[in-house]
Amino acid sequence: MIALLTGRLAHKTPDAIIIDVNGVGYRVQIPFSTYYELPDEGNTVSLSIHTHVKEDAISLFGFRTVVEKEFFQLLISVSGIGPKMGRDILSNIQPDELAAAIVQGNLARLSAIPGIGKKTAERLVLELKEKVRKMDVAPSAKESAPVESAPEVADDVASALVNLGYKEAVVRKVLAEMTIEPGASTEAVLRQALKILMK
Repeated sequence: MIALLTGRLAHKTPDAIIIDVNGVGYRVQIPFSTYYELPDEGNTVSLSIHTHVKEDAISLFGFRTVVEKEFFQLLISVSGIGPKMGRDILSNIQPDELAAAIVQGNLARLSAIPGIGKKTAERLVLELKEKVRKMDVAPSAKESAPVESAPEVADDVASALVNLGYKEAVVRKVLAEMTIEPGASTEAVLRQALKILMK
């Protein structure tokens, strides 16, 4: 079982990256919270890995911090939440915010996440409240250097949000109404769009 990967960041998108480890490229699915923390392509990256094995596939899910990985594993321990949904939850809400929402029983905040209905939100609070209390969750925020043009950034953000479950028409409308400054990073635009969509 793969638990850690360290290598060259060959390619990155908001929902998956390729890590080149001695000439072997590993595709690793990631939440936005990890994407925000990634270095530029070509640099060395090290991720904690959760290996998910099914009958027909082996999928790798990567996290920049141990806390993210622990949170992910807690989430997928809840009935009805699989690895993709666990990743999507962490893409919509930072670990520290998620911890607060669960501990405080904030069902409205949890239910606002795409794919999470009231019953699933209630299960999250019921099953994870005490476990989350014991975790050391610290907020993290880091912007990467801007490297893409505005149209490329908008397309990358749109693709990531559609993959996350938002309707493309809604995403395109939000992006059209946003002011994307020249040189704005994908990470910054993604954060801004998510704030609007989560209102």
